[in-house]
Amino acid sequence: MNDRAAKRELEIIVPLEGETARSLDSNPDVAIVGAGSAGIAAARRLLASGLTVTVLEARDRMGGRTVTRRFKGHPVDLGAHWLHAGPINPLVRLGHLRGEPLRRAPVNGHFFVRGRPGSRAERAALDRAFAMADRAMTQAAKSCEDQPAARALPPMGPQGRRVAAIHGLVSGRPLDEVSLHDFPSMEYADNLFIAGGLGAYLGRLGHDLPVRLGTAVHAVDWSGRGVRIDSSAGTLQARAVIVTTPMAVLQQEAIRFAPALPNRVGEAVHGFTQGVYEHVILHWPDTPFRGADRLASLTGTRRQPPGLLTRIDGTPFHFFELDQPAAAAFDRRDAHAPYRYAREVLAEHFGYRAIRNLSAVHHTTWRHDPWSRASWAVVPPGLYAIRDVLKAPVGDRIWFAGEALSRAQWGTAGGAWEEGERAADEIIAQLR
Repeated sequence: MNDRAAKRELEIIVPLEGETARSLDSNPDVAIVGAGSAGIAAARRLLASGLTVTVLEARDRMGGRTVTRRFKGHPVDLGAHWLHAGPINPLVRLGHLRGEPLRRAPVNGHFFVRGRPGSRAERAALDRAFAMADRAMTQAAKSCEDQPAARALPPMGPQGRRVAAIHGLVSGRPLDEVSLHDFPSMEYADNLFIAGGLGAYLGRLGHDLPVRLGTAVHAVDWSGRGVRIDSSAGTLQARAVIVTTPMAVLQQEAIRFAPALPNRVGEAVHGFTQGVYEHVILHWPDTPFRGADRLASLTGTRRQPPGLLTRIDGTPFHFFELDQPAAAAFDRRDAHAPYRYAREVLAEHFGYRAIRNLSAVHHTTWRHDPWSRASWAVVPPGLYAIRDVLKAPVGDRIWFAGEALSRAQWGTAGGAWEEGERAADEIIAQLR
């Protein structure tokens, strides 16, 4: 060990301030940056193995981009809401084992044309367009050469524009900004919801973990043995660290690494783009939609919302979804502009009489949240390999985890959980 490293090993570690449900270790085996889905998963797995853990969370709550709030007495998710890809989603498997109140998402959604229920032929035309798009993109992705997903779309007739808009919504960016190789990895079959909200479920899973809230990490020093973590609440030393901070936040260099991350790793972090998926939460007791948790497709008018989730959990609450282009249009407008837009679109489809009791209770802005800066991370064309680059540990002391690293479940809480467990398992093997 050189003199600088020896001196670092002898430095007194400033203890963390504050109290949590469990005592915090200022010299744990593993430090975890972030108490979202990936951080919670990693902490649970590491603690179960017998290693000591301290989780540092910048927010005043756990859950990251998964949070449930009550409106008019009903729990409503402000961030992640779906449990996608049930057969491979670890949160679904764990939920079944715990006896959590999971429910299957309806397969058949609403289909309206200019405010009236669409005919069987009209619905079939939209279904055919989706099938054509999925086949074309899946086939094109088998090529070794990556390209924008939009280039693989075939002619789909009048419904083509709508299909591209919906795929752009669930991708987080318009399809000309999304890697074709990455797009088919999304597994959205067999979706579920959970009564009481996904954020509340994550909160239960994180109960009693050793988490220090309101603690922003500023620096990770890995120049000596182990890692030294500098935060707003003090400093701690650990044998390894798992960084679950969203890519859009890391890109702003909110956390300094000393020495700097290897070029390949730094380039991978900066390779992602900002995924945007916002929604206006509407309370609409006079809604024309029946049944719980059904998607609605509104067509035939000048403005067609790319996504509308109706009667969430059987309540009068609805999610009026905003894709990246729509959300960006509100960035320089007043705070009520998204609600006015949602109201105007619904009036165009159903008339003003139908929306007389429509109100908005909240609209999300994850793209501006200082600890998120995006709804999720998107891989641009040609950069699909960056997920795998970030899965390799740095110096056998720094691991990255989060939804950005998941291939089959990117952009989801399940994907983040999966990656948190992966990083934890690798550290367990390394330290044990």
